[in-house]
Amino acid sequence: MLVAAAVCPCPPLLVPDIAAGAAPELDTAREACADAVGLIAAARPDLLLVVGPAAEAEHGTYPAGSRGSFWSFGEDLSVCLGVGPEQERQLPPSLAVAAWLLRRANWAACPVEGLGVDDRLVGERCAALGREAAERSERVAMLVMGDGSACRTLKAPGYLDERAAGFDRDAARALGAADAEALMVLDESLARELKAAGRAPWQVLAGAARGAGLEGRLLYEDAPYGVGYFVATWS
Repeated sequence: MLVAAAVCPCPPLLVPDIAAGAAPELDTAREACADAVGLIAAARPDLLLVVGPAAEAEHGTYPAGSRGSFWSFGEDLSVCLGVGPEQERQLPPSLAVAAWLLRRANWAACPVEGLGVDDRLVGERCAALGREAAERSERVAMLVMGDGSACRTLKAPGYLDERAAGFDRDAARALGAADAEALMVLDESLARELKAAGRAPWQVLAGAARGAGLEGRLLYEDAPYGVGYFVATWS
């Protein structure tokens, strides 16, 4: 059963070594992420499942011990997801950022596993993955990585799209209220057009949370670099 969840953005720029001189711009987001991770640790889970967007070839599970690196972002920095024997399969960037957050928090509350979710996966399939995950243990927690639209400004990765602010507003409201049904009605086609990488992982969370009676809190909402970033807790 899902007992707690933290929702965090997943840009590699969240890692100060990657952001370099621009690192202070995301200090508030980093601290909100730290608070969110602390909350799920306090829930005393038996299993932490880290969920994040992934390319088609990266879709699937990642056991504890899976490693990732940020070399493609210009930094010779590697991370490990939880504690376990080294795995051959490399973490997708979103799970590598999650592994960095957990390392920063000195995570030791429970075992950790990863799930990379193909962002083309339809909502009901995402929700089914979430329901399966929630049944893995009596006390499951989730760290859910994902960004909102990437079209909030002219300089955003996806350029300016007038629909982006409304999409992010709906997503932020749903995440802050732990509203699983509102997450499930986020439009998949619109999310893809707006380059909103969080849609599929959020819908995995929605599936896991159905019937759990969790309450939400939005800790952070902003759009630096024209991308919607949210930090929320469900407990």
